[in-house]
Amino acid sequence: MALNSGPPAFAPYYENHGYQLENYPPGHLVNTNAYVPYPAPYCPSAVPQYIPRVLTHTSTPATVHLQPKSSSGIVFTSKAKKIVCIVISMGIILIGAVIATIFLWKFVKNSCPNSGIECGTSGTCISPTNWCDGISHCPSGEDENHCVRLYGPKFILQVYSSHNKSWYPVCQDDWNDHYGKIACKDMGYNMNSFFSSRGITDDIGATSYMKLNLSAGNVDLYEKLYNSNVCFSKMVVSLRCIECGTMTKVNRLNRIVGGTNAAPGEWPWQVSLHVQGVHVCGGSIITPEWIVTAAHCVEEPLSNPRYWTAFAGILRQSVMFYGSGYKVQKIISHPSYDSETKNNDIALMKLQTPFVFNEKIRPVCLPNPGMMFEPTQLCWISGWGATYEKGKTSDFLKAVMVPIIEPWKCNSRYVYNNMITPSMICAGYLRGKIDSCQGDSGGPLVTKKDSVWWLVGDTSWGSGCAKTNRPGVYGNLTVFTDWIYQQMQANR
Repeated sequence: MALNSGPPAFAPYYENHGYQLENYPPGHLVNTNAYVPYPAPYCPSAVPQYIPRVLTHTSTPATVHLQPKSSSGIVFTSKAKKIVCIVISMGIILIGAVIATIFLWKFVKNSCPNSGIECGTSGTCISPTNWCDGISHCPSGEDENHCVRLYGPKFILQVYSSHNKSWYPVCQDDWNDHYGKIACKDMGYNMNSFFSSRGITDDIGATSYMKLNLSAGNVDLYEKLYNSNVCFSKMVVSLRCIECGTMTKVNRLNRIVGGTNAAPGEWPWQVSLHVQGVHVCGGSIITPEWIVTAAHCVEEPLSNPRYWTAFAGILRQSVMFYGSGYKVQKIISHPSYDSETKNNDIALMKLQTPFVFNEKIRPVCLPNPGMMFEPTQLCWISGWGATYEKGKTSDFLKAVMVPIIEPWKCNSRYVYNNMITPSMICAGYLRGKIDSCQGDSGGPLVTKKDSVWWLVGDTSWGSGCAKTNRPGVYGNLTVFTDWIYQQMQANR
């Protein structure tokens, strides 16, 4: 957590150390001319969004070097090496053309006629009406894997109707915890973590619901549900699959604004990820078995889960040295992660043995679809990263408050010049002085809304630490929530 001489006390100004990895693989000086301005406006309708649609403008590229915190450069000076580079580049271009041709052929070959939907990569096509109908039509059951979701800050349970091709809230009539546990299991949660299922007033003004048909007999939950315009209780189901986003030491939050050591019980979802006894990256607990971190943390040669150990509930690195930690069973990086641009910089770790939750170890909530935050929403970052650029990692967990920076500001020619994609969020102060730094990578960017702490992003990249007009960049968790649930479902 880098912290230069702080901004004026009356108004902390924009700044943030972008994400920078420790011991990052060499060769990540990026030519900004390679970045194509992202099409705008961009507003994926099926995922939650923090920031309203904004147009980004094209301008002369600024000189920016991506730094996942720990990079080293290799300088080539000889003419021979330049010739070799040219030959290699031409070869890469030719290989890329061949790969593109193959993918285009596969797309044309596997595209589904008559508005059918393809089952994953199997090439099997099914009718849209077969999705979420309670019967698996795809070879791997993809058509029944994402038929339930939690919506908005009140965790309203919604089920997808294959008949109407839309999401509907579930009426509280005849609902109970048993059905709630089934719905949570279908989202990838362990039923042992189930927290609550209750009816709340429908303040969204729904005109149609999914209701239980108790006379349907002993069949799949979704075969019991039917679409109805009537809900007698006038209440919808609020489902909490896990008790997340709670913190015991909320009375001490005002200490964090300047960037200070965390107190016991603060940021209980924060984990330290070690390789051979050394802190490398941070992460966030989302269930007893699962951790969210950054994909750049687990690139080769660190992609083997056996290398990693997670520590939670401990504030000091010097204390972790004497602990055994939690071994990692599986690592799943986002399939579209780009190691150069840091687009889709997110990964999941599944533990061999689950965390035991207590006051010092608790999960943070994943953002639900329908979550809306202010364009400059106040957030907090935490980690054991360096306290200054190229410095050593901190022994003590530190945290600091940073506001989200609107995309049009972060994509301006004076900041990151259209390098920020919809899968990224900028946060910090454009003036500098406060930021994440080397060693904070993969750690949480969180905010509090409706008395719940939500995981807004994971620390991804930045140009240096706490530099003027070089704020921190974070993976946009709202874009990845569906992907996270899919991985949890597939790897229960």
